[in-house]
Amino acid sequence: MKVSTAEALIDVVAGYADLGEELSVTDSQGFRDSVIDKLVYNAVFADTAEVRGIARWMIKSAGLSLGLWLASIQGLYEAMGLGEVSGYTVPAVNIRGMTYDVARALVRSGRKNNSSSFIFEIAKSEIEYTRQRPAEYSAVVIAAAIKEGHTGPLFIQGDHFQISAKKYSIDPIKELGFIKDLIKEAIIAGFYNIDIDTSTLVDLSKNNLEEQQRQNFEVGAELTKHVRSLEPENVTISIGGEIGEVGEKNSTVNELVAYMDGYTKVLLESGFKGISKVSVQTGTSHGGVPLPDGSIANVAVDFDTLDKLGQTAREKYGLSGAVQHGASTLPDEMFDRFPKVNTSEIHLATGFQNILYDSSHFPSDLKEKIYKGLVDNFSSEHKDGQTEEQFIYKTRKKGFGLAKEEIWMMPEKTKVAIGKELERKFDFLFLKLGAINTDADIEKYIDSAKVQPDQKIEISFA
Repeated sequence: MKVSTAEALIDVVAGYADLGEELSVTDSQGFRDSVIDKLVYNAVFADTAEVRGIARWMIKSAGLSLGLWLASIQGLYEAMGLGEVSGYTVPAVNIRGMTYDVARALVRSGRKNNSSSFIFEIAKSEIEYTRQRPAEYSAVVIAAAIKEGHTGPLFIQGDHFQISAKKYSIDPIKELGFIKDLIKEAIIAGFYNIDIDTSTLVDLSKNNLEEQQRQNFEVGAELTKHVRSLEPENVTISIGGEIGEVGEKNSTVNELVAYMDGYTKVLLESGFKGISKVSVQTGTSHGGVPLPDGSIANVAVDFDTLDKLGQTAREKYGLSGAVQHGASTLPDEMFDRFPKVNTSEIHLATGFQNILYDSSHFPSDLKEKIYKGLVDNFSSEHKDGQTEEQFIYKTRKKGFGLAKEEIWMMPEKTKVAIGKELERKFDFLFLKLGAINTDADIEKYIDSAKVQPDQKIEISFA
């Protein structure tokens, strides 16, 4: 399956596509059946940057040829802010491992539920420990959509492009430069939705809310300007802001007002468009809180506060609403409440990771090897008083990077069985979040601007 030259990749697509400055698919069904699996594997695992880059270019060019493109969700969120769209919450799914198959399951569920209102995302931290750079991630997502016959826009998001408060305090220019470089890399890869997280800079020791939020909104505005300066022609990137760090104290309406008033004032001076949504803290934490036996503690989400924050965001600032993080491990009965409380977007990650690892179909010998690798490589993260089960639960997300190719190469019947489990969960979420039958909204509000991939750039980021 792995090839070593560009010529070999050309042989892979021969008979199914014409090659020139773009790749034009001539046999769509044959391309899905006989080509895309080979291309995506080489886009991730080929030995040379040249072959990986060309494979990614072929995938992205093929997507355009087949009627799918990477897009910004900005138009839909503006409609939410104007009250023209309501009643559902957009699921944003972080995929840490088995990415091609998880993405395929999400696309299948979306097609079944007549919904294109879902987002693929990956956080800054996940990019690092899962070993998935933006150019790779977007190529795999597009390949999954091609495989499942999706047409129309695809939304890919950079999640928690977060400033490190510690690093910023030591060298703010260097830390800002690092995030700016990541933003540029992501936009080039087709991430036209980016969540800027400067909430780590909130300083609760200050005497008033404006001063507490000052670094948050000032640095957030600076990064917003950077995003806008890099936008492709006819694309308005959807940007998210954040007022409180997930896992810390719950957010308040007054904090939201202090952040938005300061942010808007700074940004207005430059004439740039601002954020389309704002992330808040209402009692959740990323991944949930593991108990000594490895199970997850119950969480009380402050839905009343979430409702007030979302309402203020929409009515006072024209935003789509509030964004809920750390939700995938919440009890099932909570999910239908989010659309009722002005939640425009909900971030889901660890719950799908748990489906993979805890599936009866996941090979036990591979899981044992991964867990051993966690102990060998991350024992320094084993905190005092933490049980072995808690340590494994908190660190097993990093196993996707350790065993990336082995997970990809699991037997096909294993991946199909796990994919069905994932698809059932996605079906449940689409229903509970009210995000079914939304294709008409997507068609009405999402711009069809298409950005052609650049082969040289794909190779340089391979």
